[in-house]
Amino acid sequence: MSMQGNQENPLCTGATVIPAALDLCSQVLDVGESLVMPGIVDSHVHVNEPGRTDWEGFWTATRSAASGGVTTIVDMPLNSIPPTTTLQNFRTKLEAASGKCFVDTTFWGGVVPGNQSELRPMIRAGIPGFKCFMIHSGVEEFPHVSESDLHAAMAQLRGTGSVLLFHAETELEDQRIENEDPCEYSAFLNSRPDSMEVEAIQTVSQLCLQYQVQCHIVHLSSAKALDIVKAARKAGAPLTVETTHHYLTLSAEHIPPGATLFKCCPPIRTQDNQEKLWSALRDGHIDLVVSDHSPCTADLKKLETGDFMKAWGGISSLQFGLPLFWTSARKRGFSIPEVVKFLCQKPAELCRLGNKKGSFLPGFDADIVIWDPEKEFEVTEACIHHKNKLTPYLGCRLYGEVFATLVRGKIVYLKGKFSPNPLGELLLAQ
Repeated sequence: MSMQGNQENPLCTGATVIPAALDLCSQVLDVGESLVMPGIVDSHVHVNEPGRTDWEGFWTATRSAASGGVTTIVDMPLNSIPPTTTLQNFRTKLEAASGKCFVDTTFWGGVVPGNQSELRPMIRAGIPGFKCFMIHSGVEEFPHVSESDLHAAMAQLRGTGSVLLFHAETELEDQRIENEDPCEYSAFLNSRPDSMEVEAIQTVSQLCLQYQVQCHIVHLSSAKALDIVKAARKAGAPLTVETTHHYLTLSAEHIPPGATLFKCCPPIRTQDNQEKLWSALRDGHIDLVVSDHSPCTADLKKLETGDFMKAWGGISSLQFGLPLFWTSARKRGFSIPEVVKFLCQKPAELCRLGNKKGSFLPGFDADIVIWDPEKEFEVTEACIHHKNKLTPYLGCRLYGEVFATLVRGKIVYLKGKFSPNPLGELLLAQ
């Protein structure tokens, strides 16, 4: 295959270089029997810079992405300080990311109470869409919205082509059962029942129908909400849904006591629920699969006490999305074109990059992942490239080792090594 490249690039060891007389700016990389596929677009990543770079940052997050075949990430608006909820804060975010990204990066904005006047200026500045929380977000600087806030925001977004993303859980009366052991995963699971998602998604569906603004449910965990999604779509709601690698891979029955690395919100549910998510994916009721990479420092995971109720809720998996998905999908008969659809094409369309990312088509960016679907490997701490090496997948054996990642035709990752300098660009929606 031909690509742009510098013949002095140390990552190109082993590549067959075209003689200069034939082509001065290209080289050939012999990938043998490896699979060549469009680069993955992960539209749900918490980078946390600026403000919480001890949790993660653009340098480490995008290197981790590159090593996993991800060629574009979309940064979430919260967990950084300031959050991306105003035009000025967006400019601060762009400045923080400049010169640090190994893969292409774009940014979601945020909807919080009272910021509706900021939304259209942020759209004009290149924000493709916005995220909101219908329940406490976990950080004070990104408060959750009321239904009246949503009406105000959607009135601003109507007709803009933007998308509103929902963390779709709503607060119900305290679900905890008295005297439950907080070190047992069941205590946390019982505190975030399916009904919290079902109620929230019912509200989202009604708003979506009323305003005809594209709405997107992030990280769906409960299959019980799918009937609401189907009915809303049938009625004409422009509603899309994602789920995550952890909901498709992990199940509540197999989470050990005190294993707070498995905590996320909404929670990981039962094996039976997981199989229903896989069926919904196959049937087209779930549109795409993302990482929801949500890292933190070790102390926030309460590893010493194992208290699920007090631990930070978030799972780090940006680097391992492709093998996680493929390891489970191959057993269920999913094909490589379906992998491309769920991990590349549909996420690109969501963040308004469907005209340049996620497919091998004329005029698209040469974003490529080269990987071996039959190669099995073990997740070890030594191979993890995100900042804090905390993940529930440590020790797991997965299929689908990434050999190389190219962004716009340039090698950013090859056989365990990275490009000397970040080659990613900051992307703005047109």
